Amino acid sequence: MTDVVTALIWRGEEFLICLRPPNKPNPLRWEFVGGKAEAGESLEDALKRECREELDVEIKVNDIFAETDHEYPDITIHLTLFNAEIVSGEPKLNVHVDMKWIRPDEIPDFNFCPADKEILDKIIKAYGKQEN
Repeated sequence: MTDVVTALIWRGEEFLICLRPPNKPNPLRWEFVGGKAEAGESLEDALKRECREELDVEIKVNDIFAETDHEYPDITIHLTLFNAEIVSGEPKLNVHVDMKWIRPDEIPDFNFCPADKEILDKIIKAYGKQEN
C-alpha cells in the first residue's frame, strides 16, 4: 500500500482544489494538493514537500481531517487528508492545469478522483450546511 498525503487548505469559507494534468493518471480530475510519501519521510514532511513542489507555498500541517484506503487498477493507496494552512507564498500552477477555491456545496459540480469521494462526503457533512 502506498501512503498518499493531501492538504485541506481553507481561505474563508472556501477550500483549495487542483486539476490534474492530462498526462497523469486520473487525467483532468480535481484533487487536493499532495502526493506520495517517500521512503523514510514522515507524512507531514511529505505534505510540506509536495506543497512546495506543486504550488510553491510553505504550509503548516495541522491535524488529520480524514483517512481512507482506495484501490485503483494499478495501485492501492492509503490517503491521509490533513488540515493545513499556507504560511507563505501564493499558490502557483507548477504541476496542475488549474486550481480553484470552492465551497463545500460546490463539490458536486467537480469531477474528483475516485479516492476522494469518501473524504468529500465528510467535508459536505462537516461544513456544507454552515451559515455564517
